[in-house]
Amino acid sequence: MILKGKVWKFGSNINTDVIIPGRYLRTFNPDDLSAHVMEGERSDFALKVQKGDFIVGDWNFGCGSSREQATIAIKNAGVNGIIAKSFARIFYRNAINIGLPVIIADIDVDEGDIIKVDLKDGVIYNLTTDKSFKIKEFKDFLLNILLDGGLVNHYTTNIK
Repeated sequence: MILKGKVWKFGSNINTDVIIPGRYLRTFNPDDLSAHVMEGERSDFALKVQKGDFIVGDWNFGCGSSREQATIAIKNAGVNGIIAKSFARIFYRNAINIGLPVIIADIDVDEGDIIKVDLKDGVIYNLTTDKSFKIKEFKDFLLNILLDGGLVNHYTTNIK
């Protein structure tokens, strides 16, 4: 799976309360959630993010509560994936389960850079600066879930 898009940079400890603030949790409608994605950290993000863009964080992305709406809001906003040095465990698995790539890597990018991510080969290419970075390898079963588009699709396509 190869993904390409523009970088949006965030810092460390981006928690689920800033990804989708609690006041918007009265709905499970993905469109309503994505209209407020990252609002707690950057109020105009939902208006400016484009389909295929990437979020790049630092350490401990997705910490806080285990709310599934955080990953749903990000994916429904059109984000191709999230790259960070580390993720909160529950957030990481929630993202995998819905088919949102959460990529552990330490990359040198600036906001607005264009990157290409090759999940199978485990490499991120910064097309703006012509640098490449290694991805922490996915366990096979997690990569297969991502390649199938999430846990439900993985399960239903692999029933024998």
